[in-house]
Amino acid sequence: MDRPREPLPTVVDATPPLPPAYHDALDAGLRGLSVELPPGALLAVEGHVRLLLAWTAAINLTAIRDPAAIGTAHVLDSLAALPWLTARTIPSLLDLGSGGGFPGVPLAAALPDTDVALLEAVGKKARFLEASLGATGLAPRVRVITARAEALARVRDHRDAWSVVTARAVASSAELVELAFPLLAPGGSLLAWKGSALDDELAGARRAVAALGGGRLEVIPEPARVPGLHGHVILVATRSVTGQVPDAYPRDPATRARRPW
Repeated sequence: MDRPREPLPTVVDATPPLPPAYHDALDAGLRGLSVELPPGALLAVEGHVRLLLAWTAAINLTAIRDPAAIGTAHVLDSLAALPWLTARTIPSLLDLGSGGGFPGVPLAAALPDTDVALLEAVGKKARFLEASLGATGLAPRVRVITARAEALARVRDHRDAWSVVTARAVASSAELVELAFPLLAPGGSLLAWKGSALDDELAGARRAVAALGGGRLEVIPEPARVPGLHGHVILVATRSVTGQVPDAYPRDPATRARRPW
């Protein structure tokens, strides 16, 4: 008979500590990004990674199991947006399809004055995020919303409301524009993490921006001086201050699949 699975940990101290290789990779990468995190933020991110590794054997949160690789591929990749964000006033940030909590958790830890929400439609992943936020002290400033972006965009308190929407490894650039622009306040920006082969997506993203009230696109390369991030870019799509997003958007997933940008 299969033995019952032991409860998954909900406190950081119940998980194994991270090896020195994680801290070495993170320290070197932060220097490469020219980013300095306060000790409390580093501890929150470390606790999140420890819980991620403990939970991922039961829930498919990440295919990467090596702590040092997580430090680079998830944590540093997420924090590559921090220079852009800290150069601006960001009252609120919504992370679409947060999954294992990237980029939302590292950015939330690094932006203590920003109201952050992690949007995750899959219940078991949302439960992990809630456990991590409670264990790392990021709750209640950071909260989890269990819903799809299409449904959230129909809620009055969320439509036209968010300063920044982030999305990492979620969908095509055009689809992300369609999901994010209804949630963004006028003048707000979508930050989408992408590989360098972005040319094929940009034409569709431009069409989506034009249809959803207008705006502008820019591509920010991630620093080549951080090993493991070379070739990564962040697409920034900023919604027009004056344009209106038509009520028909975002469309449902089936319609988007039939009529892609």
